Amino acid sequence: MTDTQRNPLAANFNAISLIKFALPSMVMMLFMGLYTVVDTVFVARFVNTNALSSLNIVCPVISIIVGLGTMLATGGSAIIAKKMGEGNVDEARSNFTLIIITGVIIGLVITGIGILLIDEIVWGLGASELLFPYCKDYLTLQLIFAVGNIMQVLYQNLFVTAGKPALGLILSVLAGVANIVFDYVFIVLFQLEISGAALGTGIGYMIPTIVGTLFFMTNKSELHFHKPKIDIYVLLKSCSNGASEMVSQISSAVTTFLFNAIMMELLGEDGVAAITVIIYSQFLLTTLYIGFSMGVAPVISYNYGNGNTRQLKRVVRICLGVVTVISAVVFLFSFWGGENIAKIFAKNNENVFEIAKTGFIVFSFSFLFSGGNIFTSAMFTALSNGKVSAAISFLRTFGLITISLLILPRFLKVMGVWLAIPIAELLTLIVAICLICRYRKHYNYL
Repeated sequence: MTDTQRNPLAANFNAISLIKFALPSMVMMLFMGLYTVVDTVFVARFVNTNALSSLNIVCPVISIIVGLGTMLATGGSAIIAKKMGEGNVDEARSNFTLIIITGVIIGLVITGIGILLIDEIVWGLGASELLFPYCKDYLTLQLIFAVGNIMQVLYQNLFVTAGKPALGLILSVLAGVANIVFDYVFIVLFQLEISGAALGTGIGYMIPTIVGTLFFMTNKSELHFHKPKIDIYVLLKSCSNGASEMVSQISSAVTTFLFNAIMMELLGEDGVAAITVIIYSQFLLTTLYIGFSMGVAPVISYNYGNGNTRQLKRVVRICLGVVTVISAVVFLFSFWGGENIAKIFAKNNENVFEIAKTGFIVFSFSFLFSGGNIFTSAMFTALSNGKVSAAISFLRTFGLITISLLILPRFLKVMGVWLAIPIAELLTLIVAICLICRYRKHYNYL
């Protein structure tokens, strides 16, 4: 059996084969984005825009849950792929099993603490009396499914590391379809309103969780469950290496809170609904960058681990070209299609529609820069340089956005809110380019 047959990460990739390898992850993330957005569409159309606003109010908690799962997944994936590249397969399997168990424990702790303090959490997130019941109903069910949320993030990353990206794609499609079907059943037919949206999403989480667990219990791939060794170093290294992704999600939670607070002050509940439309649309459109970066990261880690500098350079150069093209396409789609996107969410509320439509025109420019930032952060994570990766994520998702949000709306009002993210992404891209140049000789990726 050749190396490539044993582990697809060892393939001699060119542009077409690399895109083909990453495509399942891209489509997988797109479906994840779609079934997240489906909740907002069903809630906006079949409940009301106040319920839509409540989704964004509780979004910071969900971001933290996803962040914990993504931190373990990306940081652990880099360690596992590197050890597989070095030939330490049994150790990689043991580390993989330890990371999965850790994810389950974290999810259970979040459920317990979250349910116990649910009222305090919802009020602390800034819910008004009008929005509180919606927020509590939705967040309670999301907390119950916290383990499933974390596990589906872990498996969707580790399917790629195991050389099975197509399986992750299939499960994501099934989860997305299930979420759409159950949203219709629970919200429209059973009239469960916002609780139905949370229940449909939770069931969607459980599909990749259950199937992934069953798959890794077999020996059908090189990576599978193995007797774990309690290795604190591996957990700390996974967390530190994946810190950029956690930083990104926590930062997203904080900035979402700031967006909500500022828009509530400037435009009330309709303003929060409009920023909800923008933020969820941003998540959907950036899934292409995230999915591509997720798909190629194990390839970068593998070639770095086995010292294949020539292939590492080729992969990174191809990635930079692909990200540039995707950035241009996403920008044009958002700029010209923003009005139609806003209409999907806010068809029944003209005021929310007008606010969101105006926001899209300015906000679209962020997509020209965000792709490069997302890939650069993922690349440094794959190279086990969590500090640089975290710095890039911190700048684009928290540091520069927070500064912009605290300053620009004071002078430009709502326009300052729309400008915050494009300015933050542009400045971060300048820093990312400088860091790529600085570490070029150290990692030999260019």
